[in-house]
Amino acid sequence: MVACSALALLGAGAGGARVTAADVTPYTGLGTWISIYSPSFKTNSARLAAGLAQRGVQTLFVETGNFRQRVDIVGARQLGRLIEAAHEQGIAVVGWYLPDFTNTARDLRRARAAINFRTAGGDRFDSFALDIESSIVRNTTLRNRRLLDLSARLRTGVGPDYALGAIIPSPVGMKLLPRYWPHFPYAALARTYDAILPMTYFTYRAGTRAAVSRYVQTSVRTIRREGGDATVPIHVIGGIADRTNTSAAAAFLQAVAMCDVEGFSLYDYGGTKTSVWPLLGRPAAAVSSAATC
Repeated sequence: MVACSALALLGAGAGGARVTAADVTPYTGLGTWISIYSPSFKTNSARLAAGLAQRGVQTLFVETGNFRQRVDIVGARQLGRLIEAAHEQGIAVVGWYLPDFTNTARDLRRARAAINFRTAGGDRFDSFALDIESSIVRNTTLRNRRLLDLSARLRTGVGPDYALGAIIPSPVGMKLLPRYWPHFPYAALARTYDAILPMTYFTYRAGTRAAVSRYVQTSVRTIRREGGDATVPIHVIGGIADRTNTSAAAAFLQAVAMCDVEGFSLYDYGGTKTSVWPLLGRPAAAVSSAATC
């Protein structure tokens, strides 16, 4: 089953696996993504949220900003309307921010701004996820140290009951390009964050259904092995969406079910093809498998 209940995720795993008090429901089931550059970010919020609900989306991931911006929160009014419209449709909303680790004080301030953001009606994000991918800091030892320091400060600030997500580069991609991020801190991130979201963009390297499935399975296995925690909640991000046809989407969903992860999505909403949405919106049982990842 793809979407596990929050209650099941709160229990103790075998072999001393994590026990988290945070509710990771926002990372379960079908999600979709909108960046600040997407036309969807500026569209009518009520109409967008209704469309998401019709497609079976359970969580909307929305970018709040990145290190290139001049403000901590981009499009705050529109962002507020989007959160409220999604909540009215019963859709969770997770805010995400992209740091570059050159100015950790700025990165911490902007991440906290997203976590503390309130709409005009008093709504807030259901969770926050840090987008970990920038390699502007070339020294990976320094980059890792700043990443883990930022992560620790975020965890201390929100406490153990607030769900934090770590959006990480593709484990397969990091293996194929070892100079990009050597010694990636899987285990430290698994201890700090409540959910891991790998950018499993199979469209860059997988041309067949079998290759798509292997790409996803290898990514999940790597996180569980290197993170030292077979129970860490995982939300697999597939795509790129506008390059994903129905055949690739079916293979992606099959692998998601085989690996028994908590959630799945394609990046991003605007690029997801009309023909693919019916596959993504199926109940988990429709794509389940007796096999395991």
